Amino acid sequence: MMEARAIKKHIRSSPVKMRLVIDMIRGKKASEAIGILHFHPKKAARVAEQTLKSAISNLSNKKRDLGMAVKEEEFVVSIAKVDVGPTMKRIQPAPMGRAYRVKKRSNHLTIIVSDGQIEENKVKNEE
Repeated sequence: MMEARAIKKHIRSSPVKMRLVIDMIRGKKASEAIGILHFHPKKAARVAEQTLKSAISNLSNKKRDLGMAVKEEEFVVSIAKVDVGPTMKRIQPAPMGRAYRVKKRSNHLTIIVSDGQIEENKVKNEE
C-alpha cells in the first residue's frame, strides 16, 4: 500500500468549522470526496478540496516515478485530520472604556491518500 500526503497550514478558520467538513470525506474514495467538497457551501470545503487534490497529485507522481500504474479512481482518503494552529489575539473596543478580547483561530489540515491496496504482509500476519 502506497500513501502520499498534503499539508496546509495556517488556514484562517476555526478548527471546529474545518472538522465539520473533513468528517464527511474521511474513509471515502478520493473522487467521491472531491465531489462532496466541490458542491459543499462552506468556505472550509474549498480549502479542503485544494489540499485533497494536492495529495492525489502527490500520490500519482510518486507511483509514476516508480513506474507503477496510476488508477486515480481507486485512491482512498485514509487519514484526514485537523490540528489547532496559532491563535491571533486582538482587542475589540467595548462600552465604558473597556476592551473585549477577540481570538482569531487558525488550523492545520493534513490529508493522507492511499491507493487502496492492502499489503500482502499485513494479510499474512492476520491469518
